[in-house]
Amino acid sequence: MRTLRPVRRTLLRDTAYEAIRDAIVRGDIPPGAPVRDADLAERLGLSRAPVREALSRLTGEGLVESKPQSYTRVTRLVPRDVRDAAAVVRAMHELAARTAVPLLADADLAAMREANDAFREAARRGDVADALHADDRLHDVLVTACGNRAVAATVERYTPLIRRLEWRRFGTASAAHGSAELHDRLIEACGARDADAAARVTAEIWRALEELADDPSGEPGPPEGPPGSRSAERPG
Repeated sequence: MRTLRPVRRTLLRDTAYEAIRDAIVRGDIPPGAPVRDADLAERLGLSRAPVREALSRLTGEGLVESKPQSYTRVTRLVPRDVRDAAAVVRAMHELAARTAVPLLADADLAAMREANDAFREAARRGDVADALHADDRLHDVLVTACGNRAVAATVERYTPLIRRLEWRRFGTASAAHGSAELHDRLIEACGARDADAAARVTAEIWRALEELADDPSGEPGPPEGPPGSRSAERPG
């Protein structure tokens, strides 16, 4: 019996958070849409307590806004907020690149190449979800290797706010192709152990998201998904 150890279970609040966050990012729950803990709990097959905790966390991250006794809803896409978040995320990734490059092992470079191959394949299929997942895997190599927990926490905190725009960006073949080419340059710089070059390419990658936030309408349109997919409905 001494060999038995408690089995770690995923916290229900984390499960609820990830499910709701991803639905907001994909546009399944569009900007401005009301969110009710009872409805979400029923859809997720959970009690209301973990859903409330998840909504509280999403409020802190800027994806949900709430007014007591009035409403809880998905935030609209405010260009300034997204641009500010993108600038912070860019700075963190630049720091991660500068710190991580001298520490990278061959296995780390191989993981980045594999992630970029997966990114290209997902873009070819028009699979935005898989493309973003592969993009995360590639950049997470540097964030993990740098060993700075503050960097990792800040990236995790602010990235969801800009994900809705990334869905639009990676929904176009030309943008996805351009991102893959930038990834190639980043991997080349990492392989050459050129931390300055890696940081410059990283800045170029993430600065594109800041520019994407500069939409004169103040409300970016629905994400462009693969052919035949359902785009998020734009609130009236």
